[in-house]
Amino acid sequence: MKRFQKAEIWVATGIYLFAWLIILFPVLTFDQEAMYSEQAYSFRRNDIHYDFILHTVWPQLLFITAIYGGFMSLNFWVAPQFIQHGRISKGIWTGGLVVVTCFLMVMVGETWWYGYVTRFPTVSSFHAWCAGRAAVIMFVWLLGFAVYTLVKTILPDFIDDPRFTRYFRIKPRADMVVLIIFWLACIVFFLLDRSPARMQFIIWAGSAYLVAYYYLSRNFFEPLFRKERSWMQLAPNALVIITVTFVAACFMCDITTNIRHMFQYYIIILIWELLAVVPLAWVVTRLRLRQKNEVLVLEKALGRSSANLDFLRSQINPHFLFNALNTLYGTALQERASRTSEGIQRLGDMMRFMLHENVEEKIHLSKEVAYLQNYIALQRLRTQESPDIKIEVNITESGYEHAIAPMLLIPFVENAFKHGISLRNRSWIVVSLSCDAEHIYFDAYNSVHPRPDNDPEKNSLGIGLNNVRHRLQHLYPGRHELSIRQTNTEFFVHLTITTQKAAATA
Repeated sequence: MKRFQKAEIWVATGIYLFAWLIILFPVLTFDQEAMYSEQAYSFRRNDIHYDFILHTVWPQLLFITAIYGGFMSLNFWVAPQFIQHGRISKGIWTGGLVVVTCFLMVMVGETWWYGYVTRFPTVSSFHAWCAGRAAVIMFVWLLGFAVYTLVKTILPDFIDDPRFTRYFRIKPRADMVVLIIFWLACIVFFLLDRSPARMQFIIWAGSAYLVAYYYLSRNFFEPLFRKERSWMQLAPNALVIITVTFVAACFMCDITTNIRHMFQYYIIILIWELLAVVPLAWVVTRLRLRQKNEVLVLEKALGRSSANLDFLRSQINPHFLFNALNTLYGTALQERASRTSEGIQRLGDMMRFMLHENVEEKIHLSKEVAYLQNYIALQRLRTQESPDIKIEVNITESGYEHAIAPMLLIPFVENAFKHGISLRNRSWIVVSLSCDAEHIYFDAYNSVHPRPDNDPEKNSLGIGLNNVRHRLQHLYPGRHELSIRQTNTEFFVHLTITTQKAAATA
């Protein structure tokens, strides 16, 4: 909601300042045509002295200031008293104060604007007529504000409706669409105002501003904020674009109009390009990239959470639990207590790790190794009576302070035991892990045995392997190397992870 309120402030203030520019345009450019407008003729026809500032500029400035100030006061001061805080009495008198103030400003502006009217017998009757006009204007304005407040209140619930979001999508490059619509609206405004010279100014200067904005946003500020190129590399092209668009706008305005004192127009075009277009491109680009980065961070976090959840589901699956129970059952038949208790203890340590350590984003490598050793030791219990099964573990992780995502290596070991162990054929599994100051090296090498044709996992790489690929892409983008090779008799996995510390110093 705070972002929406900031947007309201920016939009309302921008419209207000733009209205000031339109009203002061003849003054800033010494436009003498305003002295011969229809309003000026009405004053002279009734033998009343006409003052352009008093009878034209000030009434318009009072009107737009009343509308702008009233909107800001009602929207951010009065309306919250009713909607958020439920302070009815305070909202009524503060709202009344704002409305009366705006009404008086509009009324005063009306008296100055219609100062040429002479059909009223007294001054008080003329003021009453102006007050009536001001009351109608305020009524229409308050009605519009009420509709706006109602729409603003119910719109969030409407947008959250899946039926709405299904058909409505905010497309990229929306900033250009908004600016083009605003530019066309300005052209239509001056077209209705019957000001051909000013309309030509808006057409050519506005089109130049659009080109400059697009280039500065996409080809200057965007690579600058992303640190793809330096300021010195980007500045020359930006200066060329600003110069070319400025010269083009001045040239087109000069050949399509007969405006006097064209030099002042050149200054205004340059000032608006430097003080409006360039800062606008900077602000919008920064906000767009910030929102994009927030989305990427959320997607990364969501992908990591989903991957962890999927991994837990894949680990705590009937296949694993069935093997563990079979191991404990077979051990219980062979011996009375010792090996069974060892198996139960290791299984408990594994479950404890899954419940506590696995919720962390990163854990010490030694904890991950302890989980691997418990898993391998548990599997040894059911295979140590088979002389044709060889299990070799070479782990030397000590000496380095590495952190790793929890349960990142276990899928490879689980896959090795699932596909590499056969109680009927010669089998082997070799698990190796080593480190240096910047990397973690992991290898899993196992035999492969033919599987029955009706086995649904005959062509599968094993539970968790596809998931671990996804986790590596999210957790170690550009900082890992995964190689998987398979033949009819062997399966080999090699994984190299560059630690965060090494990546930071690279």
